[in-house]
Amino acid sequence: MTRYTIGIDVGTTGTKTVLLDTESGIVATATRETALHSPAPGYAEANTGQWHRNVVESIREVVQASGVPAEQVGALATSGMVPAVVPVDDAGRPLRHAILQNDARAHREVTDLAAALADTDLVHLTGSALTQQSVAPTTVWLRDHEPEISARTAHWVGSYDWVLTALGAPVHVEENWAIESGLFTLDGQLAEMVLAAAKLDPTTLPPVRRPGTPVGELSSAAAEATGLRAGTPLVVGGADHVLSAFAAGVNGPGDALVKLGGAGDILVASQTPVVDERLYLDAHPVPGHWLPNGCMATSGSLIRWFQALVGGTALTDLDDEAGRREPSQVLCLPYFLGEKSPLHDPDLRGVFAGLHLGHSRADMYRAVLEAIAFGFRHHVDVFAEIGIPLHRVMITNGGSKSTLWKQIHADVLGMEMNPVHGHPGASLGAAVIAAIGVGALDDWSDAARFITLDEPYVPDPARTERYDAAYATWRELGDALTPISHSLARTTR
Repeated sequence: MTRYTIGIDVGTTGTKTVLLDTESGIVATATRETALHSPAPGYAEANTGQWHRNVVESIREVVQASGVPAEQVGALATSGMVPAVVPVDDAGRPLRHAILQNDARAHREVTDLAAALADTDLVHLTGSALTQQSVAPTTVWLRDHEPEISARTAHWVGSYDWVLTALGAPVHVEENWAIESGLFTLDGQLAEMVLAAAKLDPTTLPPVRRPGTPVGELSSAAAEATGLRAGTPLVVGGADHVLSAFAAGVNGPGDALVKLGGAGDILVASQTPVVDERLYLDAHPVPGHWLPNGCMATSGSLIRWFQALVGGTALTDLDDEAGRREPSQVLCLPYFLGEKSPLHDPDLRGVFAGLHLGHSRADMYRAVLEAIAFGFRHHVDVFAEIGIPLHRVMITNGGSKSTLWKQIHADVLGMEMNPVHGHPGASLGAAVIAAIGVGALDDWSDAARFITLDEPYVPDPARTERYDAAYATWRELGDALTPISHSLARTTR
């Protein structure tokens, strides 16, 4: 049995591929950027052709850079954003750009379907409420606005599922795409009431497969394009945030991950499928385990927006300036793209409150950093309310490079934050799952061998006390300004 596997993460802004040696760890990585297409306000799309090129090129790069003979790569698995929507024909070919999970075009369809399903407890049936992230409203929008595409659609699939299909696997969807789509029940059956309300043909939904399941082999065409061996096993991977948490050590009850990407994710391991309309629920890759979680619409994307607004000043310089300011002099509501969990309100808007002429960009930038941390605190409160306390918190992704931001999170949450050293994210999780799927690793717990934690960031009691008071005011501010946000959204939509 070969000891090498490949994991691929198809993300919103780029593709990351790793080559894993199951004895020594990652031996090569490659990344490719992905363009976001927004042809109208609220639209978020990606070109599947670019996904495919990125995958092919990055596989070639990691194999060449590592010097590992292609025939020694024993398996490949994929990960990606969820639940992106890719309508494909009966040959598995995409019929249009993928519609991403943060696309907000189907807001009217969400309202209409919610009214039609008012007597259905969707949270307990499917694990999540009906939101702009749900797939059914998107299929209704396509039927009404792009009927030719809808009529030719043989299957609806996700981002990383489609990539695996393009490499040779039969059409399928991974378990967490099924759960987050809102089209399936928590036990994997079709949510017939949802399909009926959306007038969605059940035959367009492919079979659901669990992470770690071998589903096919690399085709001859894909082998020629990538340089790998035809017949290389293709293994079902999983959703990017799920595999990122798995690869960061979120496996025991109470383990949690704060993920500072373009959006903000927080995931907690649980042994029971706890459902709550404010949160999302995903299946942990380890059978029988679950990952209740939240996803905020902005995190790093808000920081990049502010950076551009002040002329592109280096983030390290902004960190230095903000680090010299007192906590919570200005409050920011981070709803610049509306909000996903725990509020699920696309019509919320961003706010800076408490400004006076003595404030500077440093105060505003610090307010942005604190706002995201307050959003995670809001989620922690929800987890506590439903009986899921956090015991050990890891922190990853680009934002975790900021010493100031990590300390702010520790102070706001009142918990130690454990940075994952050099965490490659979901691509590592996919490579580990590929190895488990073909027997190159024996057990799910083997993932822990590839994780290193840096020194934790410890909360400062005095700052935590100040942030407790500021957080309470922040919550009040959000409640007070919600009607005004809704009024502005109506007039500017």
